Amino acid sequence: MNVVVIKYNAGNVRSVQIALERMGITPEVTDDHEKIVKADRVIFPGVGEASSAMRYIKERSLDKIILSIQQPFLGICLGMQLMCTHSEENDTPCLGIFSQHVLRFNATNQGEKIPQIGWNSISELRSPLFNGITDDSFCYFVHSYRADIGSETIAVTNYCGRYSAALAKGNFYGVQFHPEKSASIGEVILKNFINLPD
Repeated sequence: MNVVVIKYNAGNVRSVQIALERMGITPEVTDDHEKIVKADRVIFPGVGEASSAMRYIKERSLDKIILSIQQPFLGICLGMQLMCTHSEENDTPCLGIFSQHVLRFNATNQGEKIPQIGWNSISELRSPLFNGITDDSFCYFVHSYRADIGSETIAVTNYCGRYSAALAKGNFYGVQFHPEKSASIGEVILKNFINLPD
């Protein structure tokens, strides 16, 4: 299995690499267009700020490559947000794979701090990405922005209101949480992604 992790200036690459290596997979971390297109699976991690990440992606024409991908593709955290239509973070037009908009958390209850950092449950799971995982399983989140809920939502969580914990459209998948930091649940999700049909 040839797995590529896209290298860019907001990638949380090392922890994803380690998680895959624990599963017996040695991914290639690269921004090489040809290698990305030829990979069996593509992972698009992200930690950072949306506008600078999108600028870097466009300067290297990675946006065109990502949009052309036919094989299973997984965005993680900021990676998922960049797959949406638009982010409120510095008013950033994104890749437009998903129709959702990315909005900043609005803390409404005392004790809800921004960013959300820590474990939270995911529910309303409806995708092969979550095979073997039950509703209300816990995953690890670190973020200040979240995608709204729509027809492409395949998992929901609640922090300062309900929002999309995961999205899917065709061969494209995105998760707001960090599967590589989500212990055994995250490992199952990564294995499910690797085992998705072509």
